[in-house]
Amino acid sequence: MRHVLHAEWTKLRTAGGTGALLLLAIALTVALGAGTSRAVICPDAGCGEDGVRVALTGVTLGQAVVAIAAVLAVSGEYGTGMMRTTLTAVPHRIGVLTAKAAVLTAVVSAAGTVAVLGSLLAGRLILPGNGFTAAHGYPPLSLADGATLRAAAGSVLYLALIALLSLGVAAAVREAATAVGTVLGLLYLFPVVAHVVGDPEWQRRLAQVAPMSAGLAVQSTTGLDRLVIGPWAGLGVLAAWAAAALLTGGLVLRRRDA
Repeated sequence: MRHVLHAEWTKLRTAGGTGALLLLAIALTVALGAGTSRAVICPDAGCGEDGVRVALTGVTLGQAVVAIAAVLAVSGEYGTGMMRTTLTAVPHRIGVLTAKAAVLTAVVSAAGTVAVLGSLLAGRLILPGNGFTAAHGYPPLSLADGATLRAAAGSVLYLALIALLSLGVAAAVREAATAVGTVLGLLYLFPVVAHVVGDPEWQRRLAQVAPMSAGLAVQSTTGLDRLVIGPWAGLGVLAAWAAAALLTGGLVLRRRDA
């Protein structure tokens, strides 16, 4: 297995665009988080905003770039014909997918950690100037706070799970545009449908099963009793989506010719 992991790491590291995409994901995550932190004002009377979640808003944009990078880790090989060479060298196809998942998880987790820490630092510097002060019940953002640490670690896990979900979808459908469209549809269309549905009960149910809405509950640090799903339970929903995608992708990879 070690040589398979090394091979997948080499391919991911040398693949054109992968590094640039991950740097773009970091930049967009931090930039949107900083921009949102600058835009949200908390008056003296209070605003009821979750400062940590405001600072981490950029994850909702960075995830799209992470999804594209993860899709290309599989679809790029099919597009160039490299997958035939890979499966000839390593006939155990599930081993190949497992190695891809392990390497991708490590790389995205590293990039996600940089993005999340950068977002929290930007929030720590910007939010106090917009009324998010200790006097208003908003101490400076710090990983020493348990809820903030959970939100930060959960956001990194969220991005890693988005990568695994995308990898599974790409293994199942192969074609890059279709895979990217499928993943982005799962992430961004669920909230739109939930908003269109008029029945509050159905809105709640859709929010509980939607991969993005449920998964990002892990970022919440205030008003947890008002969430439609708990922070870790929501991340568990996203993990179930990722597991289902990987299982489907693995089955298709085993049964279909390269």
